[in-house]
Amino acid sequence: MKESDGIIKLVEYEMRYLAPSDFLEEDAQRILLQFGDKVTVDWPTPKTANRWQLTSQGWVGFVPLGDKRGISLQPKVPLKNLFRMLEYAYDLRSFKLLEGLYDCESIRDFYERLALILSMRLLERAREGLYKTYQEEHESIGYIRGRMDIAAFARTPVKTLIPCVYEEHTIDNKENQIVAWTLHTILRSGICSERSIPVLRKAERVLRNSVSLKPFFDFDCIGRTYNRLNEDYEVLHKLCRFFLENTGPTQNLGDRSMVPFLVYMPRLFELFVARWLKKNLNPRYILKSQESLHIGEKGAMKMVMDLVLYDRDTGKPVCVLDTKYKAHSTVLTDDYSKVVAYGDAIGCDDTILIYPKPLEFPFNEKPGKIRVKTAVFDIGGDLDEKGEEMLEQLALSIP
Repeated sequence: MKESDGIIKLVEYEMRYLAPSDFLEEDAQRILLQFGDKVTVDWPTPKTANRWQLTSQGWVGFVPLGDKRGISLQPKVPLKNLFRMLEYAYDLRSFKLLEGLYDCESIRDFYERLALILSMRLLERAREGLYKTYQEEHESIGYIRGRMDIAAFARTPVKTLIPCVYEEHTIDNKENQIVAWTLHTILRSGICSERSIPVLRKAERVLRNSVSLKPFFDFDCIGRTYNRLNEDYEVLHKLCRFFLENTGPTQNLGDRSMVPFLVYMPRLFELFVARWLKKNLNPRYILKSQESLHIGEKGAMKMVMDLVLYDRDTGKPVCVLDTKYKAHSTVLTDDYSKVVAYGDAIGCDDTILIYPKPLEFPFNEKPGKIRVKTAVFDIGGDLDEKGEEMLEQLALSIP
C-alpha cells in the first residue's frame, strides 16, 4: 500500500510489505547503505511474494527520501506517551515546553513544533541581547591595544606593527555556537515544512555572520554552567541536545544533505525510566545512571550499568536496575547473566530487570548469591500511574 502523501509508515519491529511499484530501488539502496541497522530492507523475491519487505529495528522518527517522500517510523506506544517520555528524558518538563504539543499528529510534526520553539526562544533572546563572553585575542596592529606582547615584539624583525593581547567582548562563544550548529542541522534535515522554515532561517541569520559554525554533539549540551546572564540558555541547550542526539550524522557543512530524525526506543526507555525515578524515588535512595566498572589488568574490560540504587546514608549499593525495552515471554539468558555480573562486580545481591510491558512469565529467582527479579513500567498506559505501580514493585524487592 502506498501512502497518499508519499510517506511510508512503519511500526517498530513490525514487517511492512510494499508492491514493487510503491518503493524505489534507489531508496532501498540508500537505506541499506546509510540506515541498514535502523530499517532492514529485503528485495522482492518469491519468498516475499515479489514484494519489498521493510522492518523498523526499534527506531522511531522520520527518514526523508527526497521529493516530499520519506519513511515515518512509528512507535508501538501512543504518540502522546512518546512525547511525554521525550519530555522526561530530556528534562524539559520544568520548562513546560510541551504544553499544547500533545495534539501533534505525527513525530515529524512534533519535531517541527519543537524546532519552532527553539527558533522563537533564540529570537526572543536576540531581542534582549545574545550572551557575550570575553575572549583573548592576539593581533599585530599599528597601536597598542590591551597589553603589548613583549616576547612576540622582540622576535619581530620589522617593528612596523605591535603584537598585542587584548580581550574581545563577543557572542562567538560555545553557548551560541551550539545553538547555531543545531539550527544548521535542523535546516539540513529536510524534515521541516514551509510553515516553519522562514522562522528557522530568521533565527539562523541572527547567528550566521557573528558565530562560528562548528560541529557539536549531544554531550556538549550536558553539564554546562549557567549564571544570571545566561540562565535562559539552559532551556536552549536542552532542546539542542534533543535534536543533536536524535538526528543523523552531520559532520559536513554543506546545505543539501538530508539527515534523518531517529529516536532509539531502548535508549529513550532507559533515559525516561531514569528521569522518572529520580523525580519520584524515595529520598532515602540515590539513583546513579550509566556507572562504569573497569575490570582486569589496566581496566581492559568495561561494564556500563544502566542504573544503580544507593542508600543515601551508608553510600552502599542497594540494587542494580537494567532496562530492557524489547520484551520477550520471560528473561533471556544473556540478560540474566549480564545483570548477575553487574551485581557481583559491585557487591550488590539484588538486581531488577525493568520491561515496558508485562512478561508472560515474570521472573524472581536466586539460584546463587544474586537475586534477579523482573519489574514493569508499562509505557502503554498512563505514565505516572504505571510509574507508581513500578515503584510498588521495586519497594517489594529492595531491602
